[in-house]
Amino acid sequence: MPRDSTTLGSTGLTVSRIGLGLAALGRPAYINLGRDQDYGGDRTAAVMEQRCHQMLDAAYAAGVRYVDAARSYGLAEAFLGSWLRARRIAREALTIGSKWGYSYVGGWRRDAPVHEIKDLSVDALRRQIVESRTLLGAGLHLYQIHSATIESGVLEDASVLDELDRLRTEGLAIGVTTTGPRQADVIRRALAVNTKRANLFQVVQATWNLLEPSAGPALAEAKACGLGVIVKEAVANGRLAGRNSSEATRRLERFADGHRTSSDVVAIAAALSNPWVDIVLSGAVTLEQLASNLRAVDFAGTTGGWPAIAEPPDEYWARRRALAWQ
Repeated sequence: MPRDSTTLGSTGLTVSRIGLGLAALGRPAYINLGRDQDYGGDRTAAVMEQRCHQMLDAAYAAGVRYVDAARSYGLAEAFLGSWLRARRIAREALTIGSKWGYSYVGGWRRDAPVHEIKDLSVDALRRQIVESRTLLGAGLHLYQIHSATIESGVLEDASVLDELDRLRTEGLAIGVTTTGPRQADVIRRALAVNTKRANLFQVVQATWNLLEPSAGPALAEAKACGLGVIVKEAVANGRLAGRNSSEATRRLERFADGHRTSSDVVAIAAALSNPWVDIVLSGAVTLEQLASNLRAVDFAGTTGGWPAIAEPPDEYWARRRALAWQ
């Protein structure tokens, strides 16, 4: 395998340690801090597609071999699909994961009152897998439940689990992503499903960062059970990338300054340094951000003693919910 590559759990899929997430590249508004600074005012679909293609070109040239999308990321799957066709990327050359369970309803408006709606029913799964396959074709390798929670009941829905099992027999790897202060409970619930359904879930994707590391022990358990582990939001929607000021972020900046690097590099390197992590997603939307994020691979191998800046999970998720769509 190429340098900085690994196998994603028991899937057999070859991936890079850093993947490119398209959450902020496929739609005009998102909750990342500093979005106006990154994008400016021109966010037509054509301009966004061109930007997404530029980011995919740069990531692929730099060795990134995992890309993360979702049905709710605006036109992310469409942008990715058009890039795959234009660049004639072979299926085995790049691993692609997407997610079902949310739909984008923002109408390409930055000021939309609602940007996405959640539906974790079997009908939504059956509809959205067709949509994802139509846009991504054979390039789709991994399909995940988008933001499963205990309250959603999706991990107890036999019709959903049966349909996911059917998709697995067709060759898709199946995963589950989590959100909120009870991520660890959801991960362990998925592991319990695996004991009854012959390891239905092969991958788990969760938020872990220096502000919100509470899912770490459960992710370690998942890794020990053979699941691939993907970390999202390592820079906390920009909070750990120099986009806001607090005592915690100032401590991170002092640590980064002392090592002659930047906050985003430290945040992503801290996530990469966990022995149970396979992939950490970069949410970069500019070439400069991507280049900086990728430096975390080398930094993670030479540094430790990360700043202890964790917040209580309820506090962290309350602040995340309060972030404005920009």
